[in-house]
Amino acid sequence: MKRILLGSGSPRRKELMSMMDIDFEPIKLNDVEEVYPSSLKADDVPAFLSRLKAQSYYDNISDDEVLVTADTVVIIDDEILGKPKTPTEACDMLRRLSGACHKVVTGVSLTSTDGIVTFDETTIVEFDNLSAEDIAYYVEKYRPFDKAGSYGIQEWIGLVAIKKIDGCFYNVMGLPTRALYRKLKEIGAI
Repeated sequence: MKRILLGSGSPRRKELMSMMDIDFEPIKLNDVEEVYPSSLKADDVPAFLSRLKAQSYYDNISDDEVLVTADTVVIIDDEILGKPKTPTEACDMLRRLSGACHKVVTGVSLTSTDGIVTFDETTIVEFDNLSAEDIAYYVEKYRPFDKAGSYGIQEWIGLVAIKKIDGCFYNVMGLPTRALYRKLKEIGAI
């Protein structure tokens, strides 16, 4: 058993770790500029960024600790949709996702004094057609400016507009819980 550190400020990741009955301590990572090589395929970006976050804290890890870092992206037509900065940008992203399938990829890194283990998980999400009114309502009421792709599947829009998902639901929230649990067991952290 190791002390689990969660290097994330995401309330959703904290909630998911708690739901998994894993004792953990949230920590603040060193500031990391989340920049990746332009030659990197979109699907590989989350693993790269989770590892970048892990490397920023690597020198602080002690023998009895495992650090969990993660990064989640929404990808449509091989383009990453980040977190919107304005309501207009959020509406534009949701219009793009409307009636279409997209990928949600989360990269996770587990860091210990033994090194860094990185893996990722992909979930395919299909949205129903969204009306302009539904998009405006969601953006105004839920203000999804801290969410990749401008939506949270666990919120209103997920309840009324997600037509189908293929893969881990919790991955879309920001953490592939089943895969994470298995990896933590594999490395003897839990």
